[in-house]
Amino acid sequence: MDNILFGITVDKLVLAGVQTIYMLGWGMLIGSALGIGLALILVTTKQGGLTPNKVAYGVTNVVINIVRSIPFIILLVAIYPFTRLIIGTGIGSKAALVPLIIYIAPFIARLVEASLLEVSPGVIEAAKAMGASNFQVIRHFLLPEAYSSIVLALTTAVIGLLGATAMAGYGGGGGVGDLALTYGRERFNTPLMIFTVIILVVFVQIMQLFGTRLARRLREPK
Repeated sequence: MDNILFGITVDKLVLAGVQTIYMLGWGMLIGSALGIGLALILVTTKQGGLTPNKVAYGVTNVVINIVRSIPFIILLVAIYPFTRLIIGTGIGSKAALVPLIIYIAPFIARLVEASLLEVSPGVIEAAKAMGASNFQVIRHFLLPEAYSSIVLALTTAVIGLLGATAMAGYGGGGGVGDLALTYGRERFNTPLMIFTVIILVVFVQIMQLFGTRLARRLREPK
């Protein structure tokens, strides 16, 4: 006989947790790679950047603004045909990754852009004076100087993505959000709703604590 907790089987609870971790993990991994790449394009191609390029900067800037202006729940529905084209289905945690990545990458790009712009121009000028190439400036000076701030930015992003994964449950993405909506709200299962809220709050606290401590450690002089 299956173990029951809050009116549902433990297996279903575990599956919801695994689905949320899956969406959060892959969403942050791919979204961070794209977001940091977009941020580097913005910072290096802006006026006064390492390789100024009005077209590249303008296009990237506009695309980021357009995607960021769309609420996630609308984005989830609007790109459904695109999701089906790539994944083959619009239902499930794997399918939910497509809108999640499209949603979080521009968000991360803006946060990381702000972090990179905090780096003192003197550091970049000193690196160029030493003969460093643009790639070397980015790899050995720009990014390392911003590591601490980028960690805090990604911590903010992962918490934002967690909220999006909960909404993805509304679109059939599974996870804790789906659990709360299907078995909590629709069946008036208040204990389950409270349990899911507690799990999300605890997770956010852990992620914020981890991100803050890691950022502080990166700021400490070596």
